[in-house]
Amino acid sequence: MAINKGYTTVSDPDTSAKALTKEQPISPKFAREVACAVKGMTVPQAQAFLESVIAKETPVKLRRYNKRVSHKQGVGPGRYPVKVSKAILATLNSAAANADYKGLDSASMVITTITTSRGQVIPGHMPRAQGRATEWNQDTVNIEIIISEVE
Repeated sequence: MAINKGYTTVSDPDTSAKALTKEQPISPKFAREVACAVKGMTVPQAQAFLESVIAKETPVKLRRYNKRVSHKQGVGPGRYPVKVSKAILATLNSAAANADYKGLDSASMVITTITTSRGQVIPGHMPRAQGRATEWNQDTVNIEIIISEVE
């Protein structure tokens, strides 16, 4: 029986590698959009895509909550979520390193599962006038990536 501690799906340990990053201080909305954009890509394709988003050369298409978002050429409504792309790229590089450590060829592997879920909320307050305060909480995200060999 496979141990699946902390992961949403069970994968074959002989043909796959996985990585999990918890409590990243990034936007849950943009994390979901970037995850949808890279799912199904090979590891080198996804790394190149994320690096071009970080360099603000390739936009990420926003599929939900995209009202009043300017259109980017060839994409439609889109943005350049740099902070999220850096966090997902770090997790993807960790999964690729885990695959190389297992003796698998990470350059030919495909992202089969990429999941983003909300982590803990870090509470905070912003001082306001008249001695009041407004909640100013920090959302966090858990990122899970499983890459697998494809025939």
